[in-house]
Amino acid sequence: MLKKRSIMVTGGGGYVGSLLVPKLLADGHEVTVLDLFMYGKDVFKKNVFDPCLKLIKGDLRDPIVVKRALQGCDTVIHLACISNDPSFELNPELGKSINYDCFLPLVRASKDAGISQFIYASSSSVYGIKDDENVTEELSLEPLTDYSKYKAMCEDVLLSQQEEGFFTTIVRPATVCGYAPRQRLDVIVNILTNNAYNRRSIKVFGGEQKRPNIAVKDMVRAYRHILSSPLEKIKGKIYNVGFENHTVDKLAELVKNQVGSDVKIEKIPTNDLRSYHISSDKITQELGFINKFSIEEAISDLTYAMKNDFLQDPINNPKYINIKVMQDINLE
Repeated sequence: MLKKRSIMVTGGGGYVGSLLVPKLLADGHEVTVLDLFMYGKDVFKKNVFDPCLKLIKGDLRDPIVVKRALQGCDTVIHLACISNDPSFELNPELGKSINYDCFLPLVRASKDAGISQFIYASSSSVYGIKDDENVTEELSLEPLTDYSKYKAMCEDVLLSQQEEGFFTTIVRPATVCGYAPRQRLDVIVNILTNNAYNRRSIKVFGGEQKRPNIAVKDMVRAYRHILSSPLEKIKGKIYNVGFENHTVDKLAELVKNQVGSDVKIEKIPTNDLRSYHISSDKITQELGFINKFSIEEAISDLTYAMKNDFLQDPINNPKYINIKVMQDINLE
């Protein structure tokens, strides 16, 4: 029987959170979302009157707001961050302040509030470039950017804070794709799908590089699966979550197959030859979690959303591009 939790989700108004939070409510949990809501609160319009949902608009760097959001909770899922390299590089000091500087204070505040489980969304980018055929959780971390460097540093902080009664789990997701209420169109599969559907053409930079991806529906399933796992089994554990590793060429072909045979693919040389292939065997072997939704299904979901006008002017609307939203609101 699923234990009912009171869960604080940081960044719950973002891409993954917008799909995760309604699922947590449907599972019977109480959910507090702490978010700046840079993309608006309308992602929860179907749940806004749910008595089990509390939305707190606030900054993760504000200890008073964090303390209020943690009140009465027993679990934290920490999704909030400046979430990709271009957005981070737009204002490195801002990125550091949100992605790293306030992390230890958040962890300590969680312990003070009696939180028993803390799940941290790291990134598979912490591995950097690897020659290994399968990148497992045991390999060294060699982050190439400040974004991934601070993700790795937060992992160390969290593991150092684990103690009896405060159980931590680190998730290293692949690049997420597919449709969610708070849509992103600045990640590789979604970029390709948007251009294929609306421009009938795709630009592939390079093509031989491997990129791990996971459908956003499966990413949500992974967090829910970890929540339902025995705490003793997952304490201090680190899990890759990304079951499909395809070349950029292959991703383009998958998109074309879903969107239409008339879609043109243009190949462009690139100096970005980063290529890696992460293994998700550990979470399958230890927790029995396997992916349910293919990349093709994620592409199909996003195509359906565009066909049915769930998205407003996806080619030109800046709200689907993280770095453009950051520029518009000028967050400090």
